[in-house]
Amino acid sequence: MNSKRHTWIAMTVVLIFGVVLFYVGTDGFHAFTAESARTYELIKDKPEFPAVTLEDSSEESYTFNELANGKYVFITFMYTSCTDVCPILEKNMGEVYDLIPEKYIGEDILFLSISFDPERDTPKTLANYENAFDSDGSTWRMVRVNDQEELDNMLKQLGVIVIPDGNGNFTHNSAFYLIGREGHLLEVMDFTQIGDAADKVTDILNKEWVNSQ
Repeated sequence: MNSKRHTWIAMTVVLIFGVVLFYVGTDGFHAFTAESARTYELIKDKPEFPAVTLEDSSEESYTFNELANGKYVFITFMYTSCTDVCPILEKNMGEVYDLIPEKYIGEDILFLSISFDPERDTPKTLANYENAFDSDGSTWRMVRVNDQEELDNMLKQLGVIVIPDGNGNFTHNSAFYLIGREGHLLEVMDFTQIGDAADKVTDILNKEWVNSQ
C-alpha cells in the first residue's frame, strides 16, 4: 500500500514539475511552437514599422509613413512568383478587405501587400498581380521595397522569415499584420482565419468610431 502511495506521489511531483517547466518554457502557455512564440513576442513588443521607401504598381514612390498618414494598415508579405501559399494569402486578404465596413476603407484603414522580391516584382508585375486579385491600387496596394538594407530591416523588425532556396523561390512564414495609427504593430493574425481577422479589425475600428462620437 505504501509502495503504491509513494509511486503516486512521485508521479504527481513529476507531473507538477513538468507542467511548471512547460509554463515557464511557453511564457505562461502562450507559446507552444517557435512560430507562435515569435508571434507572441512581436505582439507583446509592438515594434514600430521601420522607415522604408515603397514603390507601387504606378511607379510612384513614398515612405510608409507618408502612405499610412495616421491610418491603420493591414499588411501581407509576399512575392508574385510564389505558386503555393502567396496566392492563397492574397486571396484571403481580398476576402478580409471585402468584409470590412466600406465606410472605413481608405478613410481609416489601408491594405498593403509588400513584395520581398523587388528584382522580379517590377511595377508592371505588381499591376498584373493587383488585377489578378481585384486590388484597386489605392486602398489596397501592392508594392516593393527596392533598398535591400531597408527591406532586410523591415522583415527583421516584423519577424518575417524569408529564406532563398537558390532556385528563385523563398521559404517564408505568412500572416496578416495590423499596424496601428501610430505606426506600431498591433496584431499578427492567422491568414487562414479570414472571419476572425475581419472581426478583430472591424471591432477595433467600431470601438474607435463609437468613442469618437
